[in-house]
Amino acid sequence: MEPNITRYKIHGGAVILQDEILPNGTVLVENGKIVEVRAGNIDFPGAIEIDAKGSYISPGFIDIHIHGGGGHDFMDGTVEAFLEIAKTHARYGTTSMLPTTLTSEKEDLILTLEAYQQALLLNTEGASFIGMHLEGPYFALSQRGAQDPKYIRNPDPEEYQFILENYDCIKRWSAAPELPGAIEFGDYVSSKGVLVALAHTDAIYEEVEKAFAHGYHLATHFYSAMSGVTRKNAFRFAGAVEAGYLIDDMDVEIIADGVHLPSPLLKLIYKIKGAKKTALITDAMRAAGLAPSNSILGHKDKGLAVIVEDGVAKLPDRSAFAGSVATADRLVRTMLQMTDAPLLEIIQMISDVPARIMKIDAQKGSLTKGKDADILIFDQDINIQMTMVHGRIVYSL
Repeated sequence: MEPNITRYKIHGGAVILQDEILPNGTVLVENGKIVEVRAGNIDFPGAIEIDAKGSYISPGFIDIHIHGGGGHDFMDGTVEAFLEIAKTHARYGTTSMLPTTLTSEKEDLILTLEAYQQALLLNTEGASFIGMHLEGPYFALSQRGAQDPKYIRNPDPEEYQFILENYDCIKRWSAAPELPGAIEFGDYVSSKGVLVALAHTDAIYEEVEKAFAHGYHLATHFYSAMSGVTRKNAFRFAGAVEAGYLIDDMDVEIIADGVHLPSPLLKLIYKIKGAKKTALITDAMRAAGLAPSNSILGHKDKGLAVIVEDGVAKLPDRSAFAGSVATADRLVRTMLQMTDAPLLEIIQMISDVPARIMKIDAQKGSLTKGKDADILIFDQDINIQMTMVHGRIVYSL
């Protein structure tokens, strides 16, 4: 890092904008902000020059659902875990992240929220934090996936009101909308300006449709731990997956690691929802960025033992996936290899779209004058060569 340098000129590469790719462009950075983006080579006296050498110059990747990496999990509840996860994923192109919890005891949740607030002030060498995402504990037990069943419960007004009144860092909360009290939960959480998402749910279409009107505007890891078509007394019912498709204004996020969702489903999501309603997420756990081995999902001492194989984390009996080990660059490569989506739209799905979903698109998500200088350089194979966060180089080859 070079804290005393305030001006950068990034040039000699293909600049990925919101609606086009400039074959040869320049991005100028001053005091952490983008001050100019233009085709060709622009003079910028006194700036440090960075030659992209024909590679892509891209907006940074924004991961709005991530649990860990580099051997750490946010549920460890330590400042060190937060900072090391931020540094690990910055190497793979993530410039902003929404640290995500797991279903847990209230005390462990509070510990993690306290650690976030401390780490936020110290985080200068990795991806920036844009708030906390609470995943659980209000889930359908039948769709728990790798969430620890002993902590799963119905929405508790006393609990969630206390948490939101005391921790303004929470920006998103995922829950199952069919549970008793889940509609009231949606109303309260969204009234606080917090995004409500449906997750780990057995809801049928009609329940999701109602929930959407009460704040449930995002489908958490679409398809994963989520109901599809079911039959009751011989009658078919559309589920949460079908609701995600049919409700035009609902955003979906997908774990595009090529394992959680195979190519046909990635293609279907892209075909129906389109790039502008789809966000790419890692949902990465602590083994991301490490060689495959046994690992722990959640708190290092209280979490669930998992195995990492086939490019994914699994429960030991291999009955369910237990989070991904993907990094953001892998998501982009997977979409390029497994779908017909062009690079321009794939980058939108991991920058502009998540920024809009989290309502930070005035500051982040695209290479636009006035926005934060969250910038990447990567080659044709999406190998990250440089990561800049708010005008600071936090990783370079």
